[in-house]
Amino acid sequence: MSDELPLFSKEDRPEAGRVESVSEFTRRVKMLLERGMGPGWVRGEVSNLRAQASGHLYFSLKDAGAQLSAVLFRGDAARQRVAVRDGLQVIVYGELNVYEVRGQYQLIVRSVVEDGVGRLQLEFEALKKRLAAEGLFAPEKKRPIPRLPATVGFVTSPTGAAVRDFLRILERRGWRGRVVILPAKVQGAEAAPEMIGMLELAGELGIFDLLVIGRGGGSIEDLWAFNEEALVRAVAACPVPIISAVGHEIDFTLCDFAADVRAETPSAAAELISSEFIACVERASQAAASMTAAADRRLALSVERVDHARSRLRLLAPAAQVERGWLRLDDLANRLAAGLRAAVHAPRQRLVEARNRLERASPVQRIPLAAQKVESLRKRLQAASPASVLNRGFVLMRDERDRPVVRRSGARPGQRLSAEFADGKASVRVEP
Repeated sequence: MSDELPLFSKEDRPEAGRVESVSEFTRRVKMLLERGMGPGWVRGEVSNLRAQASGHLYFSLKDAGAQLSAVLFRGDAARQRVAVRDGLQVIVYGELNVYEVRGQYQLIVRSVVEDGVGRLQLEFEALKKRLAAEGLFAPEKKRPIPRLPATVGFVTSPTGAAVRDFLRILERRGWRGRVVILPAKVQGAEAAPEMIGMLELAGELGIFDLLVIGRGGGSIEDLWAFNEEALVRAVAACPVPIISAVGHEIDFTLCDFAADVRAETPSAAAELISSEFIACVERASQAAASMTAAADRRLALSVERVDHARSRLRLLAPAAQVERGWLRLDDLANRLAAGLRAAVHAPRQRLVEARNRLERASPVQRIPLAAQKVESLRKRLQAASPASVLNRGFVLMRDERDRPVVRRSGARPGQRLSAEFADGKASVRVEP
């Protein structure tokens, strides 16, 4: 096939070191896309929604000209206040991700708002960014909350559930301070000006140690008054430390960032205010218990000392000294009697011991013992005598010189020997 044209020239042919695998190429695409495109907001319609058993939501965002794969993981889905469904117009916030296994890019969604609410959310983010750039939310501007505030002002609606929960928590925890309700609307066009007026009034009165501004939960439209720039600036400029307690735990407003401390709910603000008071009450209770225990120990020690002094006085009393004298006299008398008895008993005991020794050494006692020994020796001698041996059937052989012959080798053939029996002697001759 030499006449066929090559697909590329020799100079354009790939070198071994320049060829990338699919994984390497996809990884490079992933790095370029994810680094080059930061997180942002996307508007579209939800379609192809799939809810997995794991709790993750997979769907597509589409408009008239394109569609985008998206995933909302279980942890993020649990925090959303919008029920994601097919056909819903939404604005989502997330970051781009490349799923290398399929070579597909998708949007990792972190927040979902309905399209109508999305405008407010975008305004919220823009104002938050601008005010933060001014340093309005800087941590160094935050003031510490008084540990034991005596007078607390609560800027809120006097008829809302938030103020009832706030007061109920303080009452239940036994807080002893004073709460002044600074009434203001917390929703609608007039809410922000009224709350600003209450903050200014609180600063002018100069009686408050701490202020709380807040209300119960609601939608982003319900809470929008707390995102008004004028109110946010008034909260940041208030001369009295402020706790922002707006909505539920997942709700955030710009007042939360401008205040000195954010509480998740009005009830949480009440717990925060009374926490140090409860700690002080507990420390006071512990101190009271310690003082009571110390007083009890001191009283017991004093009673012990009084009893000891009473005992010493009793010992030093004349009657006690006379009684001790009688006791001493009786003791001496007993010791004297015991000494006399011992003085008489000891010689008597020595006499008895001497008599026993004399009896043991007396000849009358020793003669029978000596006689017994002599008789025993006699019997032993008698048992060992030659006559006793002969009586038992033995024969004593003697030679001509009357010497005992004790071995066969000591007798010669033809020799005459004398055989001694128990009842007499007989002459015998040795046969060869």
